[in-house]
Amino acid sequence: MNKTVSMNWNEYADKAVQKEALTQEEALHVLQAPDDELLPLLHAAFRVRKHFFGKKVKLNMILNAKSGLCPEDCGYCSQSIVSTAPVAKYTMLDKDTLLAGAREALNRKAGTYCIVASGRGPTEKELGQVIEAVKEIRATMPLKICACLGILSDEQAQRLKEAGVHRYNHNLNTSRNHYSAITTTHTYDQRVETVDTVKKAGMSPCSGVIVGMGESDEEIVEMAFALRSLDADSIPVNFLNAIPGTPLQNQGRVPAKKALKVLALFRFVCPDKEIRVAGGREVNLRSLQPLSLYAANSLFVGDYLTTPGQEISADHQMIEDLGFEIELCAL
Repeated sequence: MNKTVSMNWNEYADKAVQKEALTQEEALHVLQAPDDELLPLLHAAFRVRKHFFGKKVKLNMILNAKSGLCPEDCGYCSQSIVSTAPVAKYTMLDKDTLLAGAREALNRKAGTYCIVASGRGPTEKELGQVIEAVKEIRATMPLKICACLGILSDEQAQRLKEAGVHRYNHNLNTSRNHYSAITTTHTYDQRVETVDTVKKAGMSPCSGVIVGMGESDEEIVEMAFALRSLDADSIPVNFLNAIPGTPLQNQGRVPAKKALKVLALFRFVCPDKEIRVAGGREVNLRSLQPLSLYAANSLFVGDYLTTPGQEISADHQMIEDLGFEIELCAL
């Protein structure tokens, strides 16, 4: 039986290289593979990753440009209105601070600089501050810029595109049916609509998930196929880092081997897309972090929004030890 399963992983890789969709049943097989099959599974996922991306790793850096003060009730987030977590609270950072963040992204060898702000969506003033900084960054630094400012109107999206924002992030986070268990102040459809707005404006759509919020395996599969359908160019796969003071504070960690199976699933389902092992990788994958890059081809370097990341030198060393190569920005 195990031999048959091993052969199936290579069949899955063959399909993925041809950009053929797995069946729902095949996708579930990936998530529910025996632990003894993990290395053959990752080898098959790596075949797909190597076909489309070689051994290059894209690095991204997040700047928390506006912290806390959010009216939304997302259960995973320490910045939400229902959170009692002791996080910093401040309004949109000024231009000089946003520019300093861009310079730090270059120091970390990141090709993409992610300007992230809490809140339902940007005010006119906040949008103007981001646009002013983006224009200067684009004029002076070899960086791609990703913005994550919440729900956008068509006009706001167009202005960001014209300013030079390459990519816009708006995560689906979870499955449609599970969405109301995570947040009630906005809907799953509003998330999808914002991704469509970004695409219409000509920005590259970035949308991902948070695994470990009580969803079923079937719902994880649903998330992967939803992002395939949305044609998201970049897919951050987060694993819940349960923060004390948030409604999901008592959720357990995603087992490290299960997290690796999730990454393999996303590689098979979205074979030619940037799969980023994102928030929570340090606390969920722990010592198995290097194996994540056999399926994923991208990661964040440094801290996340309100939680610490791994030492930047450790990330660089991990990539070097694997025999992989950091992909520098090519504008």
